Amino acid sequence: MHRCLGISVYPDQTSLEDTISYVQMAHKYGFTRVFTCLISVTEGEGHLEDFKAVVKAASDLGMMVIADVSPHVFEELGIEYTDLQFFKDMGLSGIRLDLGFSGNEESFMTFNDQDLMIEINMSNGTKYLENILSYKPNVQRLIGCHNFYPHKYTGLSRKHFLECSKQFKSQGIRTAAFVDATSANFGPWPVREGLCTLEAHRGMAIETQAKDLFNTGFIDDVIVANAFASEDQLKSLGSLNPYMLSLKVELHEETPELMEKIVADEAHFNRGDVSEYMIRSTQSRVKYKDEHFEAFNTPDIKRGDILIESSLYARYAGELQIALKDMKNSGRTNVVGHVCESEHYLLDQIEPWQKFKFDLTK
Repeated sequence: MHRCLGISVYPDQTSLEDTISYVQMAHKYGFTRVFTCLISVTEGEGHLEDFKAVVKAASDLGMMVIADVSPHVFEELGIEYTDLQFFKDMGLSGIRLDLGFSGNEESFMTFNDQDLMIEINMSNGTKYLENILSYKPNVQRLIGCHNFYPHKYTGLSRKHFLECSKQFKSQGIRTAAFVDATSANFGPWPVREGLCTLEAHRGMAIETQAKDLFNTGFIDDVIVANAFASEDQLKSLGSLNPYMLSLKVELHEETPELMEKIVADEAHFNRGDVSEYMIRSTQSRVKYKDEHFEAFNTPDIKRGDILIESSLYARYAGELQIALKDMKNSGRTNVVGHVCESEHYLLDQIEPWQKFKFDLTK
């Protein structure tokens, strides 16, 4: 299943020109989804017209646009769940049911004649999905998306997030979750203390949040929840590999060429017999068993350090490790670099046998 990036826009919060420019900039960096909120737009005709203009601009670029709705929106606009033509006429690709119906209505909506996707809330941890599935929906048009949380400390716990996400992925449902752009300053509601799905992500570097969501294996699409993310942030997200975790690393300036090659160019994975002290990538010691690895930089080890064993460690020579805890150095282990502080959070998310790579920063 192809993984995607998305942005969020709120036409009632800013000028039409700025919103469309933001959509175009996101498209330039490979973003293919747009989330927007129809719930907060229904009170003014002017806002509704701006909403339609933004949807058209994104749709013309081939982006999938999904709008948040609720039973109240259906009532306010006089829409029956059996006829979704109103949303199709707006140019939408689908609707997200922030608050759902009884299950049968959602199932019925997935058979709409307008070819609209029906997105449901993933964050509640109930049997909502199982209930909808019991009514035999068209699962090809059923997708899921987590909530976002503007109030500090109200975001999902990691445990609950993973449980909810696994529930959807186990049924083959496409999933999405939100990240917080620290450069952005508004969302759909007045409270503005960041905007993310996972509480642990609030205020974190946006690339780290996105890497973490993709790395769970349970999230297909990562959407920036607040607006407007900076161009640098959109560009950095657009350059991510959503299928393999990469860690930003600063190398020690005196790192020998072979050791730099091991860090930057070799394929890495975490051994299955895991240690609580380090992540071990051992293939380099096999590939370069005939090479000499000098002990050139052997201070005590700090969490996040990139290590390569010297030839003083005999059969371990050339093995690469990432320190998970502070450790004493025997004088035989080279500290060749360090995972950037902003990505230390990701170290605890690397599973046994997981593949990963390093991105060298200058």
